[in-house]
Amino acid sequence: MSQQPLPGASTVLTMGILSIVGTLLCCGPFGVIFSIIGLVKAKTATQLYQQNPENYTDYSNVKTGKILSYIGLGLSLVSLVLFILYFGLIIAAITTGELSGEF
Repeated sequence: MSQQPLPGASTVLTMGILSIVGTLLCCGPFGVIFSIIGLVKAKTATQLYQQNPENYTDYSNVKTGKILSYIGLGLSLVSLVLFILYFGLIIAAITTGELSGEF
């Protein structure tokens, strides 16, 4: 029996890469979206691989994509926390009067 590429393995890897790139270059929500898609596809591909591991190749792409999706999700969450802290400090400075036009 010949082995075939694991369906969804390249999609998982692509979504993992896009989650990191989307977080670092654009904004956090795109990274979260891509990483969630990558993790869902990775779960599906892993279940398919575990049913018949001798029939499929490219499982390493699934593992790599899953790791990249977790990294992208973590970076997105860190950027979200920093975003909230940044604007929280600005709002706190405005309400206390420290930024009331005294230049």
